[in-house]
Amino acid sequence: MNLKQNPKKQVTFTAISAIIISFIFSNAVFAYQPNDLYDNVWRLINIKYVDQTNNMQNWNVWRHKYDKYLTTDEDAYVAIGTMVASLDDPYTKFLDPKDFAEETSSIKGSLKGIGIQIATKEGKLMVIAPIEDSPAEKAGLLADDEILEINGVSTKGITIDKAADKIRGEEGTSVTLLVKRKDVIKPYTIVRKEIELKAVSTKIPHDIQLPDNVAYIRLSSFISKNAGKEFENILKQSNGKKGYIIDLRSNPGGLLTNAIYIANLLLPRGIIVSTVDRDGYKETQRAIGSVVTNKPLVILINKGSASASEILSGALKDNKRAVIVGEKSFGKGLVQEINRLPNNSGINITIQKYLTPSGTDINKKGIEPDIVVELSDEDIKNKDDKQLKKANEVLQELINKNTCYGK
Repeated sequence: MNLKQNPKKQVTFTAISAIIISFIFSNAVFAYQPNDLYDNVWRLINIKYVDQTNNMQNWNVWRHKYDKYLTTDEDAYVAIGTMVASLDDPYTKFLDPKDFAEETSSIKGSLKGIGIQIATKEGKLMVIAPIEDSPAEKAGLLADDEILEINGVSTKGITIDKAADKIRGEEGTSVTLLVKRKDVIKPYTIVRKEIELKAVSTKIPHDIQLPDNVAYIRLSSFISKNAGKEFENILKQSNGKKGYIIDLRSNPGGLLTNAIYIANLLLPRGIIVSTVDRDGYKETQRAIGSVVTNKPLVILINKGSASASEILSGALKDNKRAVIVGEKSFGKGLVQEINRLPNNSGINITIQKYLTPSGTDINKKGIEPDIVVELSDEDIKNKDDKQLKKANEVLQELINKNTCYGK
């Protein structure tokens, strides 16, 4: 797929979560029957899904499997969900109109819920990260927490869709999560609210003091279509600084376009990312020379940094443009495309895998930091951000050596 030849389409990197972070593709809406909706999904997966074996199965078996049973849209939704589940891919998923509307809301920059990204790892429902200033963050949820129960019901075997639907809800209502953190199990009752999705912040966490020559930029997501411009504005406003700390911790990802845009602001040359489709076709995105700064960079990542965050940090690491500090990232190296379906539903299909500039496939592996700094429970409790402190220490060394990129 050549993205430049498909201007109406945008590819996104998503972390499957209570807040779906992806963009919407438009197809024509037409008069249809439930069987038409089902067949539409079958055909899209047949021609687009990254694994041509469709999880080692004969995909034709599914095409007419439910022809006699689909009399309502709800029948089609159940049948589609069953068919898609056979791919055993948590990132390929059907979105009914309610979920599709939630997705639209997140792109516009707001949502109703507790503000938490979730994913499945080895059959467990895990927290990728809470959104900054969200009810989930204020309640104390952390990346890599395991959610054992939602409102008293076990999450064993639950799908991402069902978990997300149970966690989301109207503003003012509450949800209780039973959470396991290492060997400690604790319930969290959290009140849902409307959450404004903020992409960029310069607020330094935990009242840590940084030198005046450092610009701290927190990029909490790549969700909003304006995230790239917001980041550029902050970058330009801080051009009097001698170096930058870019905090991608607990950033679950978002739009590919944002990741590439921001990489171009920091990387004057070199490969940003490559994608490989089902036919083995490799497309490479290179820096276009629109760099805003060549000053020293340190990037902070952790186990909640996923997808587009890994694209950006991988590009800057492999091109030796930045020093990466923190913990190994989440490890999501797959690309999804969202297609609009009739009746305002949609289908999210994994269509490509991505590679860092060095050709590394990080799916289920993650980005390894140059300097590993882990935070203990005691560090978190005492708000002792040793990762940020180390990032500043490294940045000061780079500044003192005058290690601007390209010099």
